[in-house]
Amino acid sequence: MAAVPLEPRDPGESLAAVRHRQGRLLGHMEALGFALRQEAVLKTLTEDVLKSSEIEGEKLDAEQVRSSIARRLGVDIGALKPAGGGVEGVVEMMLDATRRYEQPLTEDRLFGWLASLFPTGRSSMTRIRVGAWRDDSTGPMQVVSGPLGRERVHYQGPAAARLDREMRLFLDWFNAPADTDEVLKAGLAHLWFVTIHPFGDGNGRIARAIADMALARSEKSSQRFYSMSAQIRRERNDYYAILEQTQKGSMDVTRWMEWFLGCLDRAIEGAQTTLASSES
Repeated sequence: MAAVPLEPRDPGESLAAVRHRQGRLLGHMEALGFALRQEAVLKTLTEDVLKSSEIEGEKLDAEQVRSSIARRLGVDIGALKPAGGGVEGVVEMMLDATRRYEQPLTEDRLFGWLASLFPTGRSSMTRIRVGAWRDDSTGPMQVVSGPLGRERVHYQGPAAARLDREMRLFLDWFNAPADTDEVLKAGLAHLWFVTIHPFGDGNGRIARAIADMALARSEKSSQRFYSMSAQIRRERNDYYAILEQTQKGSMDVTRWMEWFLGCLDRAIEGAQTTLASSES
């Protein structure tokens, strides 16, 4: 089911705590010099790219990622390690999401992100439809695990025939002026996109980029000082468990939003702890 998710009932204190911690971190970073802020952004974006890929079981070269981001941001880190097409594509998507957070999210933009993730048009041996939503030519879209013949289906996405309408609804909602807090919108957008599952692969990474885009909007800043993807990687089992529970249930998103806000709070707290230890 990929209908519009229900609004959470009352995240209340969790949202207030996250917003308070978010404001404190941004204020702390503003008090630092330009060079320290620049290094913090480079470190955060590098971690975000690495960990978002690790969640999907893909390990990228950390120095290639760091070099690619540094070059695009104009940061001098000395000798730059050449980055492969796969690294460049993931970096390009993440920077487009966070540095152009004010721009509308469109079909073409999403297709561009998908093409960046799969520059050869393939995921391993499987051809990916780039420039279009997935089709059902090889059967329904299913998220599975386990050995061949004993697979466990965690989730089945909506039929391909529904994707045009589902994605129009999603994009119209995402681009409309927020009628709820942008932090809540980040959590809802993440869940909604990955529930539609519009592509043959890359849905999780794109969903996390969309959430980062909404979080940048919530802060009105393209500078990233904490990595939600790194925290999700630490809590990967819980992440998949709460996704499955929500998607297989009634799509009441209360427990998902409680987990998302808690994960975000822990991500920001970790950034504050790292910052404090580096200054001591």
